[in-house]
Amino acid sequence: MTALPRTPAGPVPVPLAAAVRFKAACPHCHARFELGAEALRLAIGASRRTTFYSFTCPECGSAVRKPAGERIVELLTGGGVRTLRLHTAAR
Repeated sequence: MTALPRTPAGPVPVPLAAAVRFKAACPHCHARFELGAEALRLAIGASRRTTFYSFTCPECGSAVRKPAGERIVELLTGGGVRTLRLHTAAR
């Protein structure tokens, strides 16, 4: 009888699918398109006003910043979008 090699216990990393795409629109040129997670940035602040996602429009090159509610934050973080947590200064 041969012993099987032991595998480490714990969570198994699962790579994110490279095919995750997000639909977006540019408020400047009104183009609609899909972006990969690498094209988006998410900033999470202390309030709704300071929580947003941003990207550069692939059509006109404009910098776009849009508010991100709880559901958008959940979808973007789950899809692998890089996230920046904003902190307020201590008083």
